[in-house]
Amino acid sequence: MELYLRIVLIGAGEVGYSVAKNLSADGHNIVIVEENPDRAARINNDLNVQIINGNGARPSVLARAGITEGCSDVPLLIACTNKDEVNIMACWIAKKMGVKHVIARAVGLEFTDNEGWAKDLGIDMLISPEHSVAREVEELLQVRSALRATELAGGKAGIYVFRMSARSKACGLPLAQLRKQNPDMMTIVVCIKRGEMSFVPKADDVIEPGDLCYTMCYRSQVNQIEDIFQPEQEGKLRNVFIIGAGKAGCRTARQLHSRWPELTIKLFDIDKAKCERVAMTMPEALVICGDGADAGLLKSEGIENASSIIATTSEDETNLMLAVFGKTLGASRSIAVVRRTNYLDMVSHLPIDAIVNRNQTLAEVIIKNVRYPGTSRVLTVLEEIDAEAIEVTVQPDSPANGKTLAELSMPAGSVVGFIQRGKKLFIPSGSTQVLKGDNVFIFASTEIMPEAMQHFGEASN
Repeated sequence: MELYLRIVLIGAGEVGYSVAKNLSADGHNIVIVEENPDRAARINNDLNVQIINGNGARPSVLARAGITEGCSDVPLLIACTNKDEVNIMACWIAKKMGVKHVIARAVGLEFTDNEGWAKDLGIDMLISPEHSVAREVEELLQVRSALRATELAGGKAGIYVFRMSARSKACGLPLAQLRKQNPDMMTIVVCIKRGEMSFVPKADDVIEPGDLCYTMCYRSQVNQIEDIFQPEQEGKLRNVFIIGAGKAGCRTARQLHSRWPELTIKLFDIDKAKCERVAMTMPEALVICGDGADAGLLKSEGIENASSIIATTSEDETNLMLAVFGKTLGASRSIAVVRRTNYLDMVSHLPIDAIVNRNQTLAEVIIKNVRYPGTSRVLTVLEEIDAEAIEVTVQPDSPANGKTLAELSMPAGSVVGFIQRGKKLFIPSGSTQVLKGDNVFIFASTEIMPEAMQHFGEASN
């Protein structure tokens, strides 16, 4: 049985809009508190939600949203404005009034670098997009031709998005034939996006040049799979240019240094004071004060030999331009970090290898912790193809316990990609029997997922 919640959401920016759109589509009663009248008008026109105009850090405003002393009909408050003080105060007031669960966005990294802050502030989850952005960039650099990467099963596997190269020998082959030619390749193509159309492919479907292929595969085999989809990719990661020494740029530099200590990292910013401050605290990177759009500067620093250029400034359009610019100057790979979801499709229209949406990564974390709260968890929300990947633990009383996948008759548009049984992770077949304790990884469209989950005795929230 589905349980619909009354959820109060503070902030209707890009993060708040994405969260509200997804959760209201799930059927939840969403109340949004937004101070900016233009943002409030936009979300009021687009979504079926209740709008409260005002500052979410004020008790009188929260009271209008239903958060009053002893309130029991608001089990969750999500504060995702771009102001830490508003988010933290809104959560503190909500907790005092009796709201059971509160989630806050943290703009200042110091709040999420120290896990004690959330506990001391009484906040159930304190999250920052910079951490997720840095992890995604790291995975994109490890898997050089991937347009997107999401870890599964504690890093043992993942969902990777590849664009099929016209030079690939897999072009024109049915998926069943591709598997037959590569019997040791443990991967499954769970979705293909062809132009504006996306679909879960069958064994006799053929991959065409330019297709975006969403694949579930073992982490240890991803480079082998990469060679099939993009055979022209170069190998070793040598040096990286990061444009923008803000929070996202610095966090990414630290993450990359932690993963590859020998990697040469050059961090550019035009702000002299910021460069001096960052240089004192980040010996792992060479901090260069200068304009990331200065071709002469980039050439003098060896952009033509760079393994990647990553644009992380505060302006989306600047990051897109810098990623294109760096690529034209010779960088092997370019990544732009953006805030606006509608820029994600630009990867199909510009010479950019990948686009990371920092607000989408944050919104995904929030959505993951609201949907499917029982024995399952959302692993990723793929808004560009309106799909999700979910991990569910099979309970003893699950209707799936003891049945084969063929007997379950999963709905069209859904696929079980992996099953983890103890320490063993494997791709199942129709004859595979599902057992209690199994962790089952399901991929499906957002519309189909609730029906797929019912086969395992799980209801969406």
